[in-house]
Amino acid sequence: MSDINPRFRTIDGLSVRYAVSGGAKPAALLLSPWPESIYAYDATWARLAEHASLIAVDLPGFGHSELREDLLSPSRMGDFLLKIADAFELDRPHVVAPDVGTSASLFAAARAPERFRSIVTGSGGATSPTDLGSPLHDWVHDEDLAPYRALGPKDVVNVAMDAIEGYELPDEVRQDYLAAYQGQRFVEQMAYVRAYPAELKELGKLLPTITTPVQLINGERDAVVPVSNAEFLHGELPDSKLDVVDAGHFVWEENAGEYARIVTTWWQQH
Repeated sequence: MSDINPRFRTIDGLSVRYAVSGGAKPAALLLSPWPESIYAYDATWARLAEHASLIAVDLPGFGHSELREDLLSPSRMGDFLLKIADAFELDRPHVVAPDVGTSASLFAAARAPERFRSIVTGSGGATSPTDLGSPLHDWVHDEDLAPYRALGPKDVVNVAMDAIEGYELPDEVRQDYLAAYQGQRFVEQMAYVRAYPAELKELGKLLPTITTPVQLINGERDAVVPVSNAEFLHGELPDSKLDVVDAGHFVWEENAGEYARIVTTWWQQH
């Protein structure tokens, strides 16, 4: 049984799902990847909780948190990330923001330089023009969304879950992922990544101004978001470290031990 116990609270008028580990250690804010949920941290939760007081959050529109169309872009999600930190009264937390959280966390750090102690990110689109693999490139650039509307929500999630290498998802976790993506929710979420071409161009201008220390983690065999994205960020950010891990896209699950080791070592150093 998972140590993650979800609950809900209202932030800026939205129902947001979260889980906490408790304790008096420095706080760490963990953001859900797509198309998963806060249960993406099931494999690392116990290790991470030894080093920080965890607050995991399903970003608005993702996981089981309420969707609002005006937040479905990295820059606006970055603004909301600051509201999340304020709502939980977090004093300079560490942030862990893989996948879709990559660009949002960096936008937030650019706008509020002293708000976060550090950021751990990676496995998310970063370059402009985009350098994305399958199926993310198609999700971002396809002009016709009708084929995606015709897909059943379980089809999309199961395809993503079947791409996880060398890690058997606990049934509780898989069922949570499936329950998070009912109806047309996946197609609605696509607006977030379809904003990448314009938004990542703007983010690129901000990267040299970000003073928050950033730890980048990417799977060496990531066919969804190639390592080139993390390498680009590493070259542009003034204070960053890059670790390329033996894994595919879902590095936080596929190589959970190494992911947790890198994250906790980073926290200890910052």
